[in-house]
Amino acid sequence: MFRGKFLAALSAEHKNGQIARDPKAANSHWCQRQKQLYKHDWVVYAKAPLGGPVQVLEYLSRYTHRTAIGNERIRSTGEGEVAFTVRAKTQGGKRLHRMDGTEFVRRFLLHVLPSGVKRIRHYGVLASACMGKKLSAARLALQMPALNPQALESALAFMARVAKMDVGLCPVCKVGHLRTVEVLAGARQVPAPGATLWPQERGPP
Repeated sequence: MFRGKFLAALSAEHKNGQIARDPKAANSHWCQRQKQLYKHDWVVYAKAPLGGPVQVLEYLSRYTHRTAIGNERIRSTGEGEVAFTVRAKTQGGKRLHRMDGTEFVRRFLLHVLPSGVKRIRHYGVLASACMGKKLSAARLALQMPALNPQALESALAFMARVAKMDVGLCPVCKVGHLRTVEVLAGARQVPAPGATLWPQERGPP
């Protein structure tokens, strides 16, 4: 159906002379190409477009800011253990798995990157070491227009403009605003493979 409608619209544009610089504008060449297009199998992947910038941001955030486990997988917490769903290797689907709360937190913290390690890295003109100079030179060479001021806005301003959301608002009281009171220093380097990530210290008596 898609092939038929597409080629019908293409033929209408050809008759109206709307296809500029067509290398096969002659009738004989045109008919030959149309026959080849009809014989070829068209594999069409149609997907509903995203509803707007909020949906785009939500879609991309699943990949750029994914955590060790999503909230929808955690079924219950209490009595020193956490119950969450995992993949069932034998029978397929999902199964419920229970784990000690301390072990759950330990495994969760294994996904926290040490200080200085970035989840998303850029190379070339977008690398942080040379982006200021090389990116400007690339824009000048390509005769790109000036930067849009909206592209330079902060994440707080972007969420307020696009999602109409104040991300700094306290999610509990809905009145106060969150602010950074202290930044905890992480490890200076990534531990060697197989090394103990956390020091084995004796707990309180």
